[in-house]
This record gives sequence, C-alpha cells and structure tokens, in this order.
Amino acid sequence: MPADAAPTAGPDPTRAVYEAEAARWQAARRSPDPAPARAFAARVRAARRAGGPTGPVADLGCGPGWSTAALVEGTDARAVALDVAGAMLDLVPGHAPAAARVQASLAHLPFRPRSLGGAHAIKSYVHLAQSAVPLALAELHQATAPGAPVELLVFEGDVELAPLEVDDFPGRRFSRWPEARLRDVVEGAGFALDRLDTGSATGPPSGLRVQATRERTLPDTVGPGMGLLVCGLNPSVYSADAGVGFARPGNRFWPAALAAGLVSRDRDPWHALRAHGVGMTDVVKRATARADQLDPQEYRDGMARIERLVAWLRPGLVCFVGLAGWRAAVDRRAV
Repeated sequence: MPADAAPTAGPDPTRAVYEAEAARWQAARRSPDPAPARAFAARVRAARRAGGPTGPVADLGCGPGWSTAALVEGTDARAVALDVAGAMLDLVPGHAPAAARVQASLAHLPFRPRSLGGAHAIKSYVHLAQSAVPLALAELHQATAPGAPVELLVFEGDVELAPLEVDDFPGRRFSRWPEARLRDVVEGAGFALDRLDTGSATGPPSGLRVQATRERTLPDTVGPGMGLLVCGLNPSVYSADAGVGFARPGNRFWPAALAAGLVSRDRDPWHALRAHGVGMTDVVKRATARADQLDPQEYRDGMARIERLVAWLRPGLVCFVGLAGWRAAVDRRAV
C-alpha cells in the first residue's frame, strides 16, 4: 500500500481550497454523527465473521479524519485515511492517531489489487465529474477484495461539475447525481447495490447514500470521449479473478485488438481507455463459467443499462462481442 503516490494531475481548484483552508474548514464544520461510521464498522465485522476480506479499511476523502477511527471500531482492521489534500491529512492524527495516511486522488488509488477490506467515501466523489466517476469506481473495485463492504454518499440532482450557488469556501466544485444513473454506475463498476437511501446529507443539496458490496466480476472502464465501446456478454470467472476481460490464454480478443491498432498494450483496459478511447463493459455483470448460465432476462436488463450508458457517454461506435447475448437480448434471428 504505497504512501508516496501524491496526485500528479493538473490544477484542481477544489484541492487548492482544501490545502489553503483545511484548518478553517475544520473549525467551521461540526464533526459528523458517528452512528453511520459505526454502522459501517458493523458491516466490516459481519463480512469478516463470514470469511470475507481482512485487509485495511479506507476512509476515502477523509478530511480531518473525524470518522476514520469509527470505521474500524470493534474490528481488528487498520484504518487508512486517504485525501487529496495534504493539509487535511495533517489534521488526521488529532482524531485518528492510529490511522495510516495516504495522499492521493480518488481517480488514481495507490493500493494493491484486492488489498482493501472495505471503503467509505462520504461526500468525496462529489468532487469528481459524473463522467469521471465510472473509472474512479473501477479503481475502487480493483483495490477492494470480493465481499468488501463499500459506502458512498453523493449529492442528488444532475450536475456534471460546478460550484455551489452559495459556498462559504468558494472555488470548490461539485457534481450531483440522478438516482437512476448512480444505480447504473455502481452496478457497472462491479458492486452489488445493497441499499440506496435518499435525503441523508446534512443540509442542501440532499444526498444519496449507497451501501454496496464488491462483487467477483469486472468493472466497466468507460468515460467521456470514447471512440469505441466494447461490450462483452458477461465476464468469465477466470477474467473476473484476473481483473481483465478476455484474459484467458488463447482468447483472440487482445491479439486481434493489438494487430488492428485499436490498443497498444496487451490486457490493459485502463490504458486502452486513457490512451486510445476504447472503453469496455459487459451486457451482464455477473461472472459465470459459461454464458449459457445466464437468464434471458439478465440480458434484457443488461441491454437496457447499456442503452442508458451509451445515451449518457455517447461513444462513437459500440461493438458487441458475443452473438448469443445479442440474440437473447435484442434479435433472436441475428446471424
């Protein structure tokens, strides 16, 4: 779990505000009710008792660390406090002295694959554009182990990234989410949506609180500006465990994509998206050993999600890999 991966992206006005105003922000805000963080700790305990992941629990966008210690209360897990602003991390020892501190962006998590036993992000993904969140949640999926509990709180509405109308810390930017799109993005990122509550933020705008579990599947690697979106039928268990679609030796997808010049790195969907605008998703997110283990209704529900994803992110082309799924979901006479 490297702690030296500070963000290297371009200027971030929200981060600049928190770097300059961390102490004043802490003084102007009340520490949150610890009950939600303790409830999350209960989910961590339950997952561990059931034989689930045992890695550390991350407080993503921890701020001064008000909730960090409570997230692991009554567990043997170590807390990790992550924030993009070093000035916020400097305040964490005053509230969670035992927590490890990591400075990093939510868009580039510096954790080993499957190393986290849980992740808690309260009003932190709100500082990313909606269209950047699918890939950020793919990073979270990669960092968490199957069965890990996850909780997110975002703002309700439909705003890509903009300042609040009234903000006592001007310069910050926020996104707001329609509930239906948030559900699609969480599912597409490879998490089972256990519960979604509304109105759970303090003050306007209202919040959407997601309780989810990291599934044994693949996350979407999608974003704005895609020239091509590749849609597989569903992940194989082999690919889900490898963390890459079409991963099995002998599968022709990646050799063909390399030969065609669509991508330049073998079995690297993140690079395919960032360097070449090639996104990847699956019609059905549930991983199976064989495609014939899927129900036709799963295909139909999955195609509806793909339609909404395409209408939102508008890739130039969509390529469906798998005739059986197309027949089950769209046209049973397709050849």
